[in-house]
Order: sequence, then structure tokens, then C-alpha cells
Amino acid sequence: MSGSRSSQPRKQRRAGFQASVFARHRRMSVSLSRDLRARYRRRALPLRKGDTVRVISGSYKGREERVTDVDLRELRVTLDNVTIKKVDQKLKPLPIGPTHLILTRLNLADPWRRRILKVTATEAPAEEPAASAPAEPTLPPAVHAPDTAPAAEAEPMPAAPKKRRARPAKEEST
Repeated sequence: MSGSRSSQPRKQRRAGFQASVFARHRRMSVSLSRDLRARYRRRALPLRKGDTVRVISGSYKGREERVTDVDLRELRVTLDNVTIKKVDQKLKPLPIGPTHLILTRLNLADPWRRRILKVTATEAPAEEPAASAPAEPTLPPAVHAPDTAPAAEAEPMPAAPKKRRARPAKEEST
């Protein structure tokens, strides 16, 4: 796919690392599910952010998740709720290769993709609202006592000076 015609593995790997963005995007192609194949008469399409995929191998086999990120440099895909737990108990998104996925629902918001699939804007299914980040909690307005001034008129508190630690003295070596 990257223009390499050599049978030598080192040259194939080098061609893959030096591949253009176009060639990398083609490598991110994923097979369509059977109903999508019948509807669009295509076997595979490159992944896009917002597509829904099913994991077909690995420990997350059978899960259907939405694509949150496509990394063309590493040729990996990040899905919504596919995470691993790090040593410090934090959750980290687990990148998955495109060979482990099948497209089940397409994001047709992109006009290029609609043109490739010969779908008009009116035929495109209404896009589900994307899983948005949780809104920041809003604080209630400050309640002021009648005898105090509002916060806008009050003088700001001066910042406390930062304390510096003294360096330990160097020992003389003889």
C-alpha cells in the first residue's frame, strides 16, 4: 500500500514508516458489517472519528464503541470505553489496531464520505449526539451579608510570598 514492491522485510518496514498521510489513511481501512456492505456496496472504508465499531478480537471482543481518536502515525484507534488501568489506578485509553475492528455505524457528517458512498445529505441518518465531556459544575452565586460589600468591590487578597529552601552547603573534599 505504501508503494513498496520489495520482498525484503526491512524495506517493507521502512516504506511503512515513510508512508504518506494518504497511504496511512488507506491503511486505517476497516471492513464494513454485512448490512453496511449491502447498503453501500463497499467492503471497507477508512476509519473516522465518530464511527461506531465492534471489536472482533482481544479482551474487549464483542463490544461496540464509538471511535474517539484515530492516530495515523501509530496506526492505532482509541475507542470510548476501552481502557486499561495503570499501576496508579488511573484509567488510560487502550489503543487498538484497525485489524481488530468492524465498522457497524458510519459517521456521515463528512461531505467527502457522503460523496464516496453516493449518499445525499437528506438520506444520511441523523447523527446521534456525541458523548460530550461532563459540564463543569456551576457554583451557586455568592450570598453576601447586608453589611459586607460585594466581591467585585472588595480588594483582592495579596498572594502569599513563596518560601525558598536553602541549599545544603557543599562539603569540601581533600
